[in-house]
Amino acid sequence: MALEQARWFTSSYTSNAAACVEVALTPAVVGIRDTKDRSGGTLIVDRERWNSFLRAVTR
Repeated sequence: MALEQARWFTSSYTSNAAACVEVALTPAVVGIRDTKDRSGGTLIVDRERWNSFLRAVTR
């Protein structure tokens, strides 16, 4: 899968890195997972849906 080599990161606004989500960006998809439970599963969305989400929450 495309996320195997992806670099995961948290928001620069995160004050406690243990209580947030991580995001991995690839050219085609975005992976989203819980920092505290990385093996608990990953939500994968295409880049357009991710961009739509970011536009909606940054208004």
